[in-house]
Amino acid sequence: MKTTSDLILEELKTYVDPVKREYLPRFFKTGPGQYGEGDQFLGVVVPNTRLVAKKHKHVDFEVMVELLQSPWHECRLCALLILVERFKKCGEPERKTIYDFYLSQTARINNWDLVDLSAPTIVGGYLLDKSRDDLYRLADSSLLWDQRIAVVATYTLIRNEDFIDILTLSEKLLHHPHDLMRKATGWMLREMGKRNVDLLYQFLDKHHQVMPRTMLRYSIEKLSDEERRHYMRRD
Repeated sequence: MKTTSDLILEELKTYVDPVKREYLPRFFKTGPGQYGEGDQFLGVVVPNTRLVAKKHKHVDFEVMVELLQSPWHECRLCALLILVERFKKCGEPERKTIYDFYLSQTARINNWDLVDLSAPTIVGGYLLDKSRDDLYRLADSSLLWDQRIAVVATYTLIRNEDFIDILTLSEKLLHHPHDLMRKATGWMLREMGKRNVDLLYQFLDKHHQVMPRTMLRYSIEKLSDEERRHYMRRD
């Protein structure tokens, strides 16, 4: 007898695009030694995965566990999009249940799009009016995707003009060795700077001489040409 997760996989397969199936593994760096090593793709684009998620947004958590254990990237994404849909429409205590479940599954939230399409709503949304201890715990994790969750989740905080933790997290991740995280941290600083440029100047004046170039370039993208030249100089 087929399980609900089996039926969801079958439904996802109806949206397979052979061109995307060929392209996506390269785009998401699934080769040996790359950050997405071993990830497998059906070839379903996000809008279609979202359609399936919305149709099945009331499934049990056990189904989402099964989907998150799938080798197929789109099954894991579908589970996360179900959580996002449910989080948007519920109140406490279900939000806490979703948040706790999400943090228990981060080993399976294991590519950048999986993080980026879920962490701002679930982690950032939940922590808006709460302690940020979990952000720092995630940032201190040895798991790359935990670290990315900590950074990307801040988008919701930034959109709400809440910059308390942005500078501290950026300093914590200042010397991160992975380019994926350098980009994410630079993006976080840039988004903060779009809303409070003085805080960005404060960070750059203190750290631009030692910031990894990728992080620095991302952080200064919205500054003037003259300001970008100033901060890119290594005096």
